[in-house]
Amino acid sequence: MKNILSLVLFILIASVSCKEKQTEISTNAVNDIVQVVYPLVNPIKENSATPRLFSSDSKLFMSWVFKMEEVAHLEFAAFDGKMWNSPFIVSKGKDWFNNWADFPTITESNKNILTTYLQKSAADTYTYDIKVNVYDDSLKKWKKNILLHTDGTKSEHGFVSTSSDEKGGFFVSWLDGRNTAGGGHHNEGHSTDGAMTLRTAHISAKGIISNEHEVDSRVCDCCGTSMATLSSGPVVVYRDRSEDEIRDISISRNINGVWTQPQSIYKDNWKISGCPVNGPTVSAFEESLAVAWFTGVNEKNKVQLIFSEDGGETFGLPIRIDTNLTLGRVDVVMLSKNEAVVSWMEQVDDETLIQLMKVNSNGSKGEVITLSNTSAERASGFPQIELFENKIFAAMTITSKDKPSTIKTVSVNIEDL
Repeated sequence: MKNILSLVLFILIASVSCKEKQTEISTNAVNDIVQVVYPLVNPIKENSATPRLFSSDSKLFMSWVFKMEEVAHLEFAAFDGKMWNSPFIVSKGKDWFNNWADFPTITESNKNILTTYLQKSAADTYTYDIKVNVYDDSLKKWKKNILLHTDGTKSEHGFVSTSSDEKGGFFVSWLDGRNTAGGGHHNEGHSTDGAMTLRTAHISAKGIISNEHEVDSRVCDCCGTSMATLSSGPVVVYRDRSEDEIRDISISRNINGVWTQPQSIYKDNWKISGCPVNGPTVSAFEESLAVAWFTGVNEKNKVQLIFSEDGGETFGLPIRIDTNLTLGRVDVVMLSKNEAVVSWMEQVDDETLIQLMKVNSNGSKGEVITLSNTSAERASGFPQIELFENKIFAAMTITSKDKPSTIKTVSVNIEDL
């Protein structure tokens, strides 16, 4: 990751300097939409960041990291549509790896709860492990601090994504650097030796880890992964990495317990020599999928959305989402088999905005809704959206030079999109 800082700066600069003609948004965009974006008071203290959302049939869950002095606390709370419960501290420690792009997850499955966080395994900056906490509702007990992977290498393990299964268990995917150990961080060689890999596993409500599997032996080093569960099983999407440094988005599907050979969802043919730290997101509705992602091919930054009607076996053509100079950092939620809501960040004049839009698989798009002003800095992280009780809820890290970071939550009614 230390080799990509200049690349990240390039992408941010490209976002501001791109000369491609694009649709303009009025400078008073925030004032124009205040009547449809509703603030939601949350129980989170200052000096908190990296929210993650997950919705069940009855609750909206949100996890975050709160820091007090040198101690990081993984906390979460649940919202029932009227109020939040008191925050619960799952784990805490001084030796965590806390990062704007690689951060904890939370998932609920038949009242069982899974959370993950990252813990340092050695002194090097990018040597850390994935730890798992599982709440078994039948026993009303937690099993905490479970090591997800058993390779034993002092290397990078992170960028976790999760989804639930119908039996109360969980699917999990992550980027695994076991093959990079001893070869330097983020090896840029042209063989699978030393490359970052994508792995998956299943975790039961008892905390039993099984079916660990290497899905892809060569992937982009620090772009987030994303999972969703279809009626037929889970899928995972991620930024791939070819021998020629093409870093487009791929998908693998779990069919009857077997992960399929990865395939590209669309050939952007974005050739880039380092990781853009801008992963895809996926959402499912029955056997339909929507995948949103960022690309900077030909130095033209774009946010793309693509639909599949057959569980990811085939995809339609991508729909361009951004309306101004985009930074990516996308999220997506499906509303029906042919509608999705996408969020992303973009520059409008001298402001950085978190935008929201409803999109149909036929290409029709709703109005752009501005959820909030934010910062283009990395500390603002990746805004999150989730569907709950016919509303889109959003959570985002708000940074300020003079104040500790805070987490802002808002909602938008579906009928207003």
